[in-house]
Amino acid sequence: MPHVPAVSPTRRRILAAGAALGIGALATACGDDKKDSAGGAGNTGGSTAPNGGSADGAWGFRDDRGQDVSAKKRPKKIVAFVGSAAALYDYGIECTGVFGPTKGTDGKPNVQAGDMDISKLTILGEEWGQFSVEKYAALQPELLVSAVYDNNTLWYVPDDSADKILPLAPSVGIRVAKVSLTEPLARNAELAASLGADLNAPKAVDAKKRFEAASETLRQAAKAAGGLKVMAASGAAEQFYVSTPDPSADLRYFKELGVEFVLPKNLDADGYFEVLSWENAGAYHADVIMMDNRSVALQPKDLTNKPTWNELPAVKAGQVIPWASEPRFTYAGVAPLIEQLAAAVQKSRKLA
Repeated sequence: MPHVPAVSPTRRRILAAGAALGIGALATACGDDKKDSAGGAGNTGGSTAPNGGSADGAWGFRDDRGQDVSAKKRPKKIVAFVGSAAALYDYGIECTGVFGPTKGTDGKPNVQAGDMDISKLTILGEEWGQFSVEKYAALQPELLVSAVYDNNTLWYVPDDSADKILPLAPSVGIRVAKVSLTEPLARNAELAASLGADLNAPKAVDAKKRFEAASETLRQAAKAAGGLKVMAASGAAEQFYVSTPDPSADLRYFKELGVEFVLPKNLDADGYFEVLSWENAGAYHADVIMMDNRSVALQPKDLTNKPTWNELPAVKAGQVIPWASEPRFTYAGVAPLIEQLAAAVQKSRKLA
């Protein structure tokens, strides 16, 4: 799901609303399809390679919106959605500023911040719709990076200020929804390489090997589990969101590896999830529940006052695990998540 922070009534929107899935906001986020194909004002020409540098030092990258983004030199001052920044950080590329849910109310890094030291970052806004144009301009950005869920819009770039934000620097969008997980993983690696990362460095090579090994473990676990039903869900004060796997890059990939997911029947308009009242939280049987772990979603410890939650078979059996609904789209970021799911599938039992 595009999942929240997101997201408003769409998968992402609801999450943003605090529910877990928020996708609607996504639709309000913004790329500006009216910008020129070079990625907006601030781009400069030059003979650039499609992805990476060129002999004259120029830089270019074709993003997942189909835009050819270019600059006279490789960007160094990068501002990104927190999840995108965390992905680049895995490859040794550090951003100067971020936007989106970066730290929790306790001041500690949000799960989406990955391994970044957020004390070194300028945070332009954490909630949906928040983005300080003044702080952004002061950073003298050379590149803006974000995720793309729907409609070629940039995640967490507010629609009402996009016309002020996008002209200040070239922008890159990496698609992370309605494709399988391997696509954004490869594309983030390609972007990082264009920005100077060494994909043959031991850390990068080891992370990819760990991802491949974890994927095979999950494949074998799912095959052995035979019929174990997994539900991907998100909780809000009044609603329980049940996600369908195909729009979500991670869930789609897990499905391809053989995991059997609960398939909700009455999906939202964007096709990400079904919204249930807590009275109907037991509408679908699940042997294992993956609960959205974003700060905008209620966690299992927050749901103990919901009688229907407590009565769900998977909850009673202790077969509930966290779900990084907006994962860090790198091999290092997702390998532990796949290992976690594989372990849950291996040890869980089918429930009556």
